[in-house]
Amino acid sequence: MNTVATILHADLDAFYASVEQMLDPSLRGKPIAVGGGVVLAASYEAKAFGVSGGMPGRRARELCPQLIFVDGHFREYQRLGNAAIAVLGDFTPLVERISIDEAFADVAGCTHLFGTPAEIAGHIRRRVRTELGLPISIGIARTKHLAKIASQVAKPDGLVVIDPDRELDFLHDLPVELMWGVGPVTRARLAEIDVRTIGQLAQVPGWSLEQLLGRAAGDKLAQLAWNRDPREIKTHRRAHSAGAQSALGKKPADEKVFRPALFHLADRVATRLRASVRPGRTVTVRVRFADLRSVTRSVTLDAPISATAILAEIAEELVRGVLADHAHERFISLLAISVSHLETCWDLQLELPLALPDERRRPGARRGMARWSADCAIDNIRDRYGWDAVGYGSVALGLSRSVPDAFRELAEKDL
Repeated sequence: MNTVATILHADLDAFYASVEQMLDPSLRGKPIAVGGGVVLAASYEAKAFGVSGGMPGRRARELCPQLIFVDGHFREYQRLGNAAIAVLGDFTPLVERISIDEAFADVAGCTHLFGTPAEIAGHIRRRVRTELGLPISIGIARTKHLAKIASQVAKPDGLVVIDPDRELDFLHDLPVELMWGVGPVTRARLAEIDVRTIGQLAQVPGWSLEQLLGRAAGDKLAQLAWNRDPREIKTHRRAHSAGAQSALGKKPADEKVFRPALFHLADRVATRLRASVRPGRTVTVRVRFADLRSVTRSVTLDAPISATAILAEIAEELVRGVLADHAHERFISLLAISVSHLETCWDLQLELPLALPDERRRPGARRGMARWSADCAIDNIRDRYGWDAVGYGSVALGLSRSVPDAFRELAEKDL
């Protein structure tokens, strides 16, 4: 465990919107949103009116009538995100990128070259601003969890250094939603027991948190509330899952909406599984309703899968189960699919036609092999001519894509 604050968390501020304002200076200082039917990202000027990512465009315009919608420049997001993270790499090799616009870095081994951690952070911020024209906030602390919280407190365009002797004084006054893993649902559950700050959370008995949130989540939050976070910087991370999600705005919870959306998500996820030769055994879906409450369902299979159609069918079955259990919910706002328990060494095991109930979903069965062959042919065409060169008809004809595929690709984890 570090005894000195040398871990940096760097986070580009309102990244997608900031890029648009940098590309078009006439947008600076104005409330803008990337997207259309759904807000993909909002500038700080728009956020001041309550506009946020994932919000339906109609609702965003109600909150901010002067809101300006712009199309996304997705190649620029990728280029500038890579360039910003590369600046961190000029100071230390210990950089762990966790998304397109944020990363951790440990500068303990380079202070003799570039100065104190705060001075290094200052150099990084000036370079990103000067070379790329973008604001970036940095938090510095002894642990990854606290560094990430510090960078959130530093926004917009700021720097916060947490003195190791005053960590809990800083941490315990903050709202629980700043913690890693506390979303709207967990925040609401904690509010039911009058827990709204991290300090209040730290005083809740462990058994009580376990009853409220489950053993894993309760123990994790209890440890983080006291800044107990032993995680180190991992420069080469190998993902344990692959996932994708689609913000739908507010759509009816019926088959015409969720079937094509799920097939499209399955196509994205399964393509990445095949590209990395890492099929998975556990399929998880998440359904978010109009009130932002989410429900997840999962199933673990006997054999790992990476075929698009098989994944889509399993996901559809899980979603139908969710909707059956929540028949009173009329609208959905988000769907997500993830595959975990990925295999690192895998050979396809052929199966005899034994008329098993799930035979059509078994990768080694006759139909499973046919689906695999079709997927491989599609992969080869896309590799040569691009993603849009070929696809599944049910997706192309049935899906209205309020969120561009390029935006999804930037948000999805690489294997």
